[in-house]
Amino acid sequence: MLNIIKLAVGCPTIEVLRERMKHPRVNGHGAVPTRTMPKRAAEVLDGGSLYRVMDGMILCRQPIIGLEACRRPDGTEGTLIVVSDDIIPVQPRTMRPFQGWRYLDPKDAPPDLGQSAGDDGIADLPPHLRRELAELALI
Repeated sequence: MLNIIKLAVGCPTIEVLRERMKHPRVNGHGAVPTRTMPKRAAEVLDGGSLYRVMDGMILCRQPIIGLEACRRPDGTEGTLIVVSDDIIPVQPRTMRPFQGWRYLDPKDAPPDLGQSAGDDGIADLPPHLRRELAELALI
């Protein structure tokens, strides 16, 4: 299994991401456009997730359910990362900006909220408070 991490440019919160994921759709699922098809597609499709960076923080993930070739608006070839509509909050972690997407090894991925020792109640906090605590390195 292998994950992908990608910036959600202009998307500051999970709620905004939820709205954004309504389009484009592939077979009833959200799709994230990108330029290149992962060379390690088989590993990504073997249970990987798309981790999303919003305003410098990894905040959530979506299970990847497919990779589809597509034609971009400029006529070039592209890829749609087809994801589950389930948006799973993760323990916030800072992340520097980067272009495109990167592979994210499972051992380096932040745990889902409520799945790691010591995060009791963090998932119940409002998203803006989780972000502030993470920026202060308190969670």
